[in-house]
Amino acid sequence: MKRNIFLMSVLLSYLSVFSLSGCGKDNIPEEYKAQGIHVNKTSLTLKVGDREQLSASVVPAVAHPPALQWSSADESVATVDDGLMEAVAAGETSVTVAYQDVSRVIAVKVEEADSPAPSGRAVLYESALTAATPELSVNGLGNYTADGLRITAKGNTVQLNKFYAMAERMAQYKVKFSADAKAVFKSSQGDFNAYVDVPNRRISIATNPVTEETVDFLQGDREYTVEIYHVYQQAKVRIVDEQTGEEAEITAVHDGQGGCGAGALQAGFSVGMQWDHYCFGLVSGTSVLVKQMTVYALKGNVKLLIYGDSITQPEGYFPTMDFPLSWTQRIIGRLNGNAASSGRGGGTINTVLEYIKNELPFVKTKYVMVTIGTNGGNTAANLSELVEYIQSQGAIPILNNIPCNESGTQIAVNQVIHQVRQKYSIKGCRFDFATSLNGDGQQVDKSTMYWENYTNGWGEIYHHPNEKGGQQMFDRTLIDLPEIYE
Repeated sequence: MKRNIFLMSVLLSYLSVFSLSGCGKDNIPEEYKAQGIHVNKTSLTLKVGDREQLSASVVPAVAHPPALQWSSADESVATVDDGLMEAVAAGETSVTVAYQDVSRVIAVKVEEADSPAPSGRAVLYESALTAATPELSVNGLGNYTADGLRITAKGNTVQLNKFYAMAERMAQYKVKFSADAKAVFKSSQGDFNAYVDVPNRRISIATNPVTEETVDFLQGDREYTVEIYHVYQQAKVRIVDEQTGEEAEITAVHDGQGGCGAGALQAGFSVGMQWDHYCFGLVSGTSVLVKQMTVYALKGNVKLLIYGDSITQPEGYFPTMDFPLSWTQRIIGRLNGNAASSGRGGGTINTVLEYIKNELPFVKTKYVMVTIGTNGGNTAANLSELVEYIQSQGAIPILNNIPCNESGTQIAVNQVIHQVRQKYSIKGCRFDFATSLNGDGQQVDKSTMYWENYTNGWGEIYHHPNEKGGQQMFDRTLIDLPEIYE
């Protein structure tokens, strides 16, 4: 009987408390109300496509955690569902978690997703020089032997009759020098000359003043690997002793002049752009034996290749300190290096067709962007041939309008480019809009170009995009070609 009275007393006490507290939050005793919310992250940064599971709990803790309410201030940037966040697009937003009268805000920043790292080298050309090689013009300088091409005559060079403009490339030679040999590795135009001087144990690049390095391990009748690098504004010569593994290298930088002639910002420190064809030969001494020659693209698999003339070769005129501000480098930087350019100053569409056939079949890419027309030759037939060749290699062609110039010749050229884009239902970037005074592609905005004074008859013109033009051209790609960054 006493036990039953005790149980009844407990039950009445419980009902009394329940009736006072009720079911609404306004009647919850102070000690049971949520005072705050604890979160495992107070801010976070994600890449587009990333997911992050957030967790939260009320303070003070309770035995049975209540259901918290999650929300995103901008679901176009990031969404959240029961604490599971997903980054949608680059930008900034906030996520709020709430319960009763308390809430907690988490700052969220979403950045562009990292592009996959480009793969390693791609072989553009390779030949063991033990028999006549049709791509090489020996020019009577030597003879093929079972060991390789032995060069004994001087006064000229052997030339590889394949033109390359890839801005990240390297030519590699397997060689053996006589003890008195001085060999040269150069471009066919002579704008780049590198030397291996065995008797003086020295390698050098013909800059002014000369760039050189002493190589103590250099000696005759020993096999070496000689590598000539071209990486945008940098040239590098590397030599490796195949027997000992010792190596040495020198580098020089082509510091662009900010234009040409009187319009140049500075004198520059030119090392040449290694245009045209690779050449090699004997300057002095008895002989040089070249056993093998290989040309590499330093990136074998990229998302985007950028082709064109000098507009696509800003390394030829941009001052080094400003080079990252050029339009090609801004694009490549946005893609985290998963792109490369291949431009040749003075080139026409026929020039591009020549070297794209030496490069594109060997470098895997999704998109090929072409900006060509400054130097003429942009007929519908030529442009169609270019587009169809790119498509035949399994890539998506992008045909850009050329930037504005003082003569206004871009207007007619861009009309032809537009017609070809329509013909093949392909996209392109309106670089003429980006560099025009009124944003209509008509009159050039001179503030976007370097002022240049040419001695070849062109006179004084605003011709090559400067850092402002580079910014505006890059910005235009974000509008016209967002897919290349996705």
